[in-house]
Parts: sequence; structure tokens; C-alpha cells
Amino acid sequence: MKILVTGGAGFIGSALIRYIIANTSDSVVNVDKLTYAANLESLAEVSRSSRYVFEQVDICDKVELVRVFETHRPDAVMHLAAESHVDRSIDGPAAFIETNIVGTYNLLEAARSYWTGLETERGAAFRFHHISTDEVYGDLEDPQAFFTENTPYAPSSPYSASKASSDHLVRAWNRTYGLPVLITNCSNNYGPYHFPEKLVPHMILNALHGRPLPVYGNGQQIRDWLYVEDHARALYLVLSRGQIGETYNIGGNNEKRNLEVVETICDLLEEMAPENPRSRKSTNSEGFRRLITFVKDRPGHDLRYAIDAGKIAAELGWKPEESFETGLKKTVKWYLENEKWWKRVLSGAYKLERLG
Repeated sequence: MKILVTGGAGFIGSALIRYIIANTSDSVVNVDKLTYAANLESLAEVSRSSRYVFEQVDICDKVELVRVFETHRPDAVMHLAAESHVDRSIDGPAAFIETNIVGTYNLLEAARSYWTGLETERGAAFRFHHISTDEVYGDLEDPQAFFTENTPYAPSSPYSASKASSDHLVRAWNRTYGLPVLITNCSNNYGPYHFPEKLVPHMILNALHGRPLPVYGNGQQIRDWLYVEDHARALYLVLSRGQIGETYNIGGNNEKRNLEVVETICDLLEEMAPENPRSRKSTNSEGFRRLITFVKDRPGHDLRYAIDAGKIAAELGWKPEESFETGLKKTVKWYLENEKWWKRVLSGAYKLERLG
């Protein structure tokens, strides 16, 4: 099978491509615009594979998308290309509307045109897998409730609204045109190669630099955390065995308060990087924890997300392999051992500020 992956140089996309090349016989066409958060170094281990091809293409470019489909003739699409940082969407929503909504429309139309021209057998096997987020569901007010595939949409930020819009477009192309689609909504991902504007790598690198660890509000916001390599396995499983027209929620069964996440990172750094001068304790400090700083909460900040991943477990047999504790330890270890990677990232425009 030849899979066209959009956004394959991003965090989740690169993990997915690494998984496919390492664990299957399938080939991948990576379509990525290479925005600030994309990094081809995350794909260094697969870049020489004969089953991997890279195309630098913006999904907002209709002509180039058509060319990519005609040139590579994929058997499936896995659509991950998106602007994804909530804080950036608050400061500048236009890019999120353009990429996440208009770009998804362009991709759907290019895929539909290509799919309708396939011979019967290949057309029947074709799949369009759209990868989305649990943020489309909004805030969970009931502390005992979980997001299911039937939870009504109630997005709170420009980012989640743009992703909700793209989800609706994908479902409409299935119902109106018969395009064979699959949708997945995932919880917060973390792991290696994560761009450092996101919470986990941001806190790791700020701590190593002795900088403040900014926590929004009182830090009691709850998120379900999913190790990115577990997510990659789930995505490929849905593409391979999921039922057309269905939605699958993917979660890590790891609800943690934001403050708890930051404190755990601090404690892991105390254990794993004791030689770092910022870890030294005195009678009036708590090692890395002393860097935690509470800052003004961001607008429209949802209090709790939690996913019920029972459907994918029951129908496809998937469950996460990593607990939050094992996954976070692997993540901290990766950042400690891959300083060259993140130093090159920090040599660009991003300077470890909390955005928004």
C-alpha cells in the first residue's frame, strides 16, 4: 500500500511515518509545507528508504495537490497537516482558518477527483483518514464524564473551531460524494521530536535552561495524555481495519492536571539530570520545582478533556502500551540525549517563550 501522509514532518506525522517504514512493507509519500513546527530531521532514520518520498507542498495549493496525486497514485491518505497550537490561534486565527479548513477542503477535492478516476478494485480499497483532536468537543463539566464518538461538538478556541470545521467537511464528503473516510480524535500527545512550544517539551527545555516554568491559571486544568508512538500504532490500525464512515477516539487513559505534569517533569529531571546546576537544592528551594511560575490563564481555556477509547479497544483491539509515567520518562530521556536536535530548533525563531 502507498500512503500519502500530509504534515509528515510534524510531530505526530513524523512518528507515524517512522512507524510505517519500520513496521510494515507500505510506502509513504510525505506532503509537508515545512512551516516553523516541521522538521525533516525527525525523519532522518527513514529518509534513505526506497519506500519514502518527500514532497514540499502546501495543502492550500490545489494545483500542486492534484500533481501529487497524479504522480504518486496513493492507495490511501492520512491527513495530519494543520496549524495546531492553541495559543497561536488566539493571537492569529487566520492561518488556522486557511490551513485547517480551506486546506482540508482542497485536499478532499483533490482526493475525490483522484478516487473517482480509479478502477473499481482500487477505488473500493481507497481510504481518506482524517486525524483530528479531542478539543473539538469543548469542555467536560461533569468530572465523571468522558468524550465519546457521539459527544456533541463545542469548540472553545479558534484552533479547535477550525478542526471541528474540518471534521464536518470530511463527514460531508463521505455522505454527499461517498468518499470513503475515517476520522480519529486524539487526546494530548507527547514524546520525542515534539516542537518546544507545547507543554511537555517547553517545560523540559525551560527547566534545563533555568528559566521560569509558566503554568496557566492555577494549573488545575486536566488533560488525557497519549504517548505519540502509541498514537501512531492506533492511526495505522484505524486506516487498515477501521470501518468506513466511522469515528474513533484515541486516548491514553492518563488524566493529569497540568501542574502535576510540570511537577513530574521537574522530579524526573532531578533524577535524570542531577549534574545540571539548576537542579541543586538549598534550604529555601525545591530543585527544578522552584522554577514553576503561575501566569494569567489564556482566554477560553477548557478545564478538562478526557477520552473514552472503548470503541477502538473493542472493535480494533488497540490500547496504549505506555503509561504516563513510562512515556514521560522516555520523553525526558530523549530530550536529554538529543540536545543537538532541540538546539537546532531553538536556533530559529522560537526562543522558549510561552505564546498567547
